[in-house]
Amino acid sequence: MAKIGVEQSLTNVSDALKAMGHEVVTITNEQDAKGCDCCIVSGAHQNMMGIQNVLIDGAVVNADGMNAEDVCRAVEGKLPH
Repeated sequence: MAKIGVEQSLTNVSDALKAMGHEVVTITNEQDAKGCDCCIVSGAHQNMMGIQNVLIDGAVVNADGMNAEDVCRAVEGKLPH
């Protein structure tokens, strides 16, 4: 499965992604996001961690206004099959 970086405040999303079999890492800074297939940010503080500037191979999903199920669907839609 994919390596997914998730902002620390999104524990429900982390738990849901782990249940799907993904490797989940907590991102607290730009370095944490490197090597992730996809990163999930809360959107609470737009670009607070500079994630938009990080060069990762995967996508960044803004979880603002989404529940854990919505985020999981968005992640699955962005990962290569």
